[in-house]
Amino acid sequence: MLKPDPDLVLRPGRFEPAPCPREGEGGEGEGEGTQTAGDEPACRAVAAAEAEGLSPEVEAALADVLDRSLMRQAFTHASYANEHPEASEGDNERLEFLGDAVLALCVSEHLVRRYPGWPEGELTRVRAAVVCEPTLACRALSLGLGNRLRLGKGEASGGGKDKPSILSGAFEALVGAVYLEAGLERASRFVLEQLAPDIEAAVRGELHPDYKTRLQQLAQQAGRSLEYRVVAESGPDHQPRFTVQVRLDGEEAGEGKGRSKKEAEQAAACAALQRLARQ
Repeated sequence: MLKPDPDLVLRPGRFEPAPCPREGEGGEGEGEGTQTAGDEPACRAVAAAEAEGLSPEVEAALADVLDRSLMRQAFTHASYANEHPEASEGDNERLEFLGDAVLALCVSEHLVRRYPGWPEGELTRVRAAVVCEPTLACRALSLGLGNRLRLGKGEASGGGKDKPSILSGAFEALVGAVYLEAGLERASRFVLEQLAPDIEAAVRGELHPDYKTRLQQLAQQAGRSLEYRVVAESGPDHQPRFTVQVRLDGEEAGEGKGRSKKEAEQAAACAALQRLARQ
């Protein structure tokens, strides 16, 4: 487990949680609202969970670090913030930026410690398979983060809560929020708790083929044609971004983005599987 230097842990004062109610505050009966100092994390968790309606998995995993305003920011997409400039928290893009770096560090540290004889290339392969849009989007979906997202009207009507790019960004933002609230060691614990199955699957080389293979199997069983198309490419040559659509019988079934065509195809397949599951 990571042992962070407390002098390097970023804990801005504006993210300090509101104090828990003391005796006689916030309760109707005698003793209601009474908290001891040791109960403060649980108090923060209950308040944040009630306010945000978080899934039981998220509430349980973050029971000691949830902070109401920070969690709200983690689930606020830029489209919502643009339509609601009065929202004090802002969007989650800065937390997403931070969470991406924290994820890479936590997964890298875990792999280096667990597989001391592995060369850099193998470590890079596994990390890339785990810290990418398809994996993080599916993990966010399993945690119910899509239902907690605050989206602009256009993004919401367009199915934004199910888009892999938005879901993966929400997961990264959540990791960034945990880091700001509780430090690197706690963030590492959360990352490994959530991504351990994906890390092990990536080590076996079985992580991402599952999405495309599962979609291919479903298409074959239903007698439907399956096709992947690159619909957009952006970024510099050394850091491209691809957007891929997957089509079933010529109709769009999902779209995904990635740093390679293969990664974007996996994201598109993941989105298609999510859409099919809702039908």
